[in-house]
Amino acid sequence: MKKSYLFKFLLVIGCVLLLAACGSTGNSTENTGGSADSTSGDSEKLVVRVGTSPTYPPFESEVDGELTGFDIALIEKIAEVEGFDVEFSVLQFDGLIPALKAGQIDVVVGALSITSTRMDSVNFSNAYYESGLSILANPDSGINSFEDLDGKLIGIQKGTSSYNYMVENGIDDQNIKQYADIATAYIALENGGVDAILYDHPSNINYIQTQETKAQIVGDILAGEHYGIAISKEKEEILQKINDGLAKLQENGEYEKLFDEYLSGEKNGFIDGVVKPEDVVIDR
Repeated sequence: MKKSYLFKFLLVIGCVLLLAACGSTGNSTENTGGSADSTSGDSEKLVVRVGTSPTYPPFESEVDGELTGFDIALIEKIAEVEGFDVEFSVLQFDGLIPALKAGQIDVVVGALSITSTRMDSVNFSNAYYESGLSILANPDSGINSFEDLDGKLIGIQKGTSSYNYMVENGIDDQNIKQYADIATAYIALENGGVDAILYDHPSNINYIQTQETKAQIVGDILAGEHYGIAISKEKEEILQKINDGLAKLQENGEYEKLFDEYLSGEKNGFIDGVVKPEDVVIDR
């Protein structure tokens, strides 16, 4: 009887210790799960402050109170693949770089050309768009390249780089018709007052997207400039994320889709592969 009683007593003690051990394991699992949720929670997600000036469609504009355009979608898609959030601030264009330097924002998307002056004070991502001058002409004009402009009447906006480019490349001054603004030059093209327009490529894109016209962009981009995303020199980790994200979008096809969605499939500015800012910076 004493042995049987002792055996039952030890059996009860063993069960109590086993239950205690199980209880301890259960608490540990709950704590681990709680920690993982906290780490991946939105409260700890990186938020990148993005400055933009939405006055340059189709790259950035404001429609019904919402920011839209190629640049806006690009930074949002980069944020999506790199796992951070963006917080937009609308600023005057000439205030974007000063705000970046002052630490009020982390990044600027604004069809910014990569220039030596800007690179002195900010970092640039790899180039995401090749801009510059382009030719706008009617389909029956016989104009398919810059060489075809010889002997034609070309409309430009007065005081722009279009004039210098043409004179430096052999176009006779008497064949250049200068207008006070580009809108008047576009009207002249539609009315047959000029044979072609030479102007900023994004503006030409916007014109054919928003107006009823048969005019088309022909030939190569001239006097090429490259757009990059400007990043504070204090935010090297953001620079890396943006370059990594851009490369992923180029590889998975999302980058090309932006040209279809915002530029009507016009791909003269398309960049295939990595183009580092130091390789395309212009001295200005």
